[in-house]
Amino acid sequence: MNLLLIETATQVCSVALAADGRIAARRESDTPNAHSTQLQVFIDEVLKECSLSPRDLGAVCVSAGPGSYTGLRIGVSAAKGFCYALSIPLLSAPTLLSMAALYYRRHPEYQGLICPMIDARRMECYTMVVNPALEVLRHTQADIIEAGLYDTYLDRGEVLFIGDGAAKTIDLLGTHPNARYDDTFRPSAEGLLDIALDRLQRGQVEDVAYFEPFYLKDFVAKKSVVHGLR
Repeated sequence: MNLLLIETATQVCSVALAADGRIAARRESDTPNAHSTQLQVFIDEVLKECSLSPRDLGAVCVSAGPGSYTGLRIGVSAAKGFCYALSIPLLSAPTLLSMAALYYRRHPEYQGLICPMIDARRMECYTMVVNPALEVLRHTQADIIEAGLYDTYLDRGEVLFIGDGAAKTIDLLGTHPNARYDDTFRPSAEGLLDIALDRLQRGQVEDVAYFEPFYLKDFVAKKSVVHGLR
C-alpha cells in the first residue's frame, strides 16, 4: 500500500510517502509560515519521485495536533480533500506521539522515556510522556513549565525532552540527573508511519466529513500589524 503522511502541526512542513511500510520519499522545510505554499508542492514532488499519481494512494495520515492552529487546518484540509476525492481512508496520529515515535524509530538504542514538547508561547508547552512501546504514560496537556513538574518520571529514570518547547525546560529541569535533551530533533512526517500502520490494521479510521484537529486550546487571533486595520 502507498501511504501519504502529512505533518503541518509544527514549525516543520513535512510530507512523506510510504510504500509497503517503508519511507520511499520525503520533503520538508522549516521555513516560517510557508505551509500553505509548500504542502501541495511537496505532495506533488513525492508522488512524482515514486512515479505515482494520487489514484495510487491507499490512505492518508495527518498529524492531528496539538500544535499550530493554522498549520493543523492546512494539513487536515489537504488530507480530507485527497480522502474524499479518492474514497480512501483518513488516518490521524497525535502530534506529540508521532514525535516520540520518530525519535524511537531513529534511535532504537534509547530505552528511556520521552517527553515531546511543542512551544505554546510564554512558559507553556504542549506535552506528553511516552515509553519505548509508544504507551502514553501522561496524556497530552498544556503545561506551564515549573520546577518539579516531571519529577514523578525523572525520579524513576531517564527522560528525554525533545521538540521546540524543550529549551524552556532546561533552566528548570537541567539540574536533575535524569533529564536529557536533544536540541537537534526536528519533527517529520516519517514519525506518523508506525502509528498510521497500526491504526490502519486496527481499522481506526477517521470520518472524513466530521474529523477535526485536536487544538487543545482555543484559537486567539493576533492584533493586525497592517497599518489602517484594527
